[in-house]
Amino acid sequence: MESSLKSMKTRSIVKGEKPLVCIPIVGKSNADILKELANILDKKPDIIEWRADFYNGLTNRKQLFQLLSFIREKVEGIPILFTVRSEKEGGHPNHLTERGKVSLLAALCSRGLVDMIDYELQNDLFSIHYLRQVSLKYNVPMVLSYHNFHETPSREVLVELCLKMDRLDADFVKVAVMPNQMEDVLELLNAMSDVRKTINANLIAISMGSYGAITRLFGWIFGSAMTFGIGEQSSAPGQIPVEDVRKVIELTAKYM
Repeated sequence: MESSLKSMKTRSIVKGEKPLVCIPIVGKSNADILKELANILDKKPDIIEWRADFYNGLTNRKQLFQLLSFIREKVEGIPILFTVRSEKEGGHPNHLTERGKVSLLAALCSRGLVDMIDYELQNDLFSIHYLRQVSLKYNVPMVLSYHNFHETPSREVLVELCLKMDRLDADFVKVAVMPNQMEDVLELLNAMSDVRKTINANLIAISMGSYGAITRLFGWIFGSAMTFGIGEQSSAPGQIPVEDVRKVIELTAKYM
């Protein structure tokens, strides 16, 4: 089976046949986050995503930097993907401005506190280009992402979204969409098949909700390099406990 993960310039992430399994942290307080982290580490994720839009100390940089430093010590080399998801794309409401988000992501890259950053395609091109230059300078892979919690765009639109993010030089292009019928899931899978070998970036493609659960388990067969599983709390509709995700991947890979 050909790997869905293309080579990358970051420590601890290596090319392999199976997808990277990422577990999100969605705690609101320091205590919540550290409790969640302890539970997650026992599950041995390939990547930990800190969904910092849930964090009540997001605008307190000193507090956030201290917490991230502590987390980095605890994870012992597991890469940290830092995400501040916008409310428009399904994130938790927070008081950080877009300008503040860009500044924060750049500061985290320069301080070496994170291994990957997520930024949304919906944002202005100047901010995207600026963060890309910063991420390249400090060797921090960048995820460009598109989320639609209402519907699944057409195959053609999904393909163009992936191509656009790839042209912007992302290390990962991520699309997460909501299916309203099973045919929508097939639309995403067909789009994945179209772009998987034509883009330079790694592809992350997710169909959310109950219809889309199969993409979290089998999406890697169609080219998705990463899947997300529940460690303690879900960060998106349709996420599956990480233990079940791993079981299905291992069993499927055995016969591929």
